[in-house]
Order: sequence, then structure tokens, then C-alpha cells
Amino acid sequence: MARLVYKRPLLTRFLDAWPGKKTFGLYRFLPGFFLLGAALEFSMINWTAGETNFYKTYKKRQVETLEELARE
Repeated sequence: MARLVYKRPLLTRFLDAWPGKKTFGLYRFLPGFFLLGAALEFSMINWTAGETNFYKTYKKRQVETLEELARE
């Protein structure tokens, strides 16, 4: 008779292998999320699509908002 072996999903095994589970619990993922956020911010500022990027668009919108406020 064959025995069924339960294999945990890959994501569950990866998350359980992340260090600090006993000490930090769920908060052990914060440094990873911080690094992902920093990488996203870096890419939004430094990577361009054509002639523009997020930072240029943000600064342009900020100038337009200040012009609207100055007219009032």
C-alpha cells in the first residue's frame, strides 16, 4: 500500500526558511520590504520611459499645483 506524502507548497517552505521566525515573528520580513521599497523608489527616479520618468512627472505636477495656488 502506497503512503501519501504531504509536500508543503514552495512559498510556505521559503517563508518558513526565512531567518528570525522565533525571535521576530512576522516582523522578520520588514528589512526585505524596506529594500524592495528602496529599489522601487530608485527605479522610479532613475529609469526613463522615452523622455520622462516618475520624478520629472512629479516635479512638473508640483509646479503646476503651485501655479494654481498662486493664481488664487
